[in-house]
Amino acid sequence: MKAVIPVAGIGSKLRPLTHTQPKALVPVAGKPILAHIVDTLISGGIKEFCFIIGYLGDKIESYVHENYQNHGIQVEFVIQEPREGIAHALWCARESIRDQEDILIMLGDSILSLDIKEFLNVPHSVLGTKKVDIPGNFGVVEIDSQDNVKSLVEKPKIPKSNLALVGIYKLTRPRIFVEAIEKIVDQGIKTLGEYQLTDALLEMLKHGESMSIFPVNNWYDCGRKESLLKANAILMSGEEFMNTGAYNFPNSVIIPPVSIASNCKIEHSIIGPYVAIGEETSVKNSIIENTIIGSYSRLDVAVLNGSVIGSDTILKGPSQSLNIGDNTEINYSSTD
Repeated sequence: MKAVIPVAGIGSKLRPLTHTQPKALVPVAGKPILAHIVDTLISGGIKEFCFIIGYLGDKIESYVHENYQNHGIQVEFVIQEPREGIAHALWCARESIRDQEDILIMLGDSILSLDIKEFLNVPHSVLGTKKVDIPGNFGVVEIDSQDNVKSLVEKPKIPKSNLALVGIYKLTRPRIFVEAIEKIVDQGIKTLGEYQLTDALLEMLKHGESMSIFPVNNWYDCGRKESLLKANAILMSGEEFMNTGAYNFPNSVIIPPVSIASNCKIEHSIIGPYVAIGEETSVKNSIIENTIIGSYSRLDVAVLNGSVIGSDTILKGPSQSLNIGDNTEINYSSTD
């Protein structure tokens, strides 16, 4: 089975982080989003990968070659230009997937918690789904009483279901799928201004393809700062992030869970909980919690909570000298 991973988007909702790096390489819980995806698929036995790249695609290509060259996998890269939606991305890779027996499509901005081997062993086409509170923000699936898919629609104004597509799809007849994406691209069938994967899957349904749903335990859509931090906190609940004995920083307190990469320098600071720090970063005189910090950054006199700091960043906060009398309140926060 070949895995196809579209990672061509510009990640506009994560600006300014994505000015200099693709969204798929933004770190979560100590490693890039893309690494979470690829590691999950490798654990499921997948060894063939097709990455659809575009914006800053050379960085995706370099990362994959540098970090997975010894993992026994085959990789190829397809360029999507211009970027006109997920179905268009897969249309760009159509010759790579047309003659496969099965394909797995996994979007490059989502981290999922599921039994990947069980998902891959479903004998027919299957779509990962999760019930959501606001289905109109997502691609939505309608099912029958047997959990078979009967319709799909992208971001409906009046949703008929609360089952959202979470970005993982296994298709057992790739040739039929390629014919579907060729049809919607050739005929200019767009929804919300783009060629949508939901429209291609709907076209397959019209031609008799059967699909079922596979409930996903947890789904972390990492396309926004808030969801990125939420994913970081949830993923850091594992035991590997709870051992503070591995860290020995002078005059500092480390509150688990944390992920602190190699060669970091931390002095006179309180770090944690839910803090991930990239390699070669220096933190001094700071209090940091629930925050992601990139590599090669320098922070001094910083008080951060719910923040995302990119790589190669310098942040030096203000310091005060105060002489405060009795019955005084000082509030530096931006809200009452």
